[in-house]
Amino acid sequence: MAGMRGFVQLDEVLRQALNAVALRQQVTAHNIANVNTPGFRRQSVQFEEQLQRARRRAAVSGATTHPRHLPIGTQAQPAPRVVTDSATVMRNDGNNVDIEREMAVLAAAETQYAALTQVVAARYRMLRSAISQGGR
Repeated sequence: MAGMRGFVQLDEVLRQALNAVALRQQVTAHNIANVNTPGFRRQSVQFEEQLQRARRRAAVSGATTHPRHLPIGTQAQPAPRVVTDSATVMRNDGNNVDIEREMAVLAAAETQYAALTQVVAARYRMLRSAISQGGR
């Protein structure tokens, strides 16, 4: 049972990571589209920091044996968060989009998405193999 629970939990983390990378691609495309908009402030997606915090919280866990017990090490799912960069200014018109940086972020997000989809595909190939050949 613990093995299947771990499989499902890792699937949830992979799903959240795929969603975060997809959101990062959308936000970066929005930044690129507004590269010449006066006063536009670039946005970015924060996910990895929240994932690390969730992992640290999950390292401590306990079981509740009574309904009134407080849970220890609850599994809060990390969620991507869009933040606006208002600290920097690239041009006199107040726009802070650096097209080269945005293109690099977009390329990295594409690579991350491809890697995550390969991991998901490999996990399900292994699961399919275990189901179809497990009784042999």
